[in-house]
Amino acid sequence: MEIFPPKNDKIESKIEKNYLKMKIVNYLKETYDELVHKVSWPSAQDLQSSVLVVSIASLIIALIVFLMDALFNAGMGLLFPTI
Repeated sequence: MEIFPPKNDKIESKIEKNYLKMKIVNYLKETYDELVHKVSWPSAQDLQSSVLVVSIASLIIALIVFLMDALFNAGMGLLFPTI
């Protein structure tokens, strides 16, 4: 004599799918709420100044890498001249 009713795989599968959907929907709602109400977004002025700083820094680093490459290339040319 069985104490528990027989398992119904279809019902359990539906329950698992609904639970997964609920978790996804809850995650999306919490993400939206955090992005809208809790994140402090920079102002347009702050964003422009940050873009300017990053752009100038990137150009300086690119120039340094270019100069290092040119010096290395010239040094290798002196050490190993082509025949």
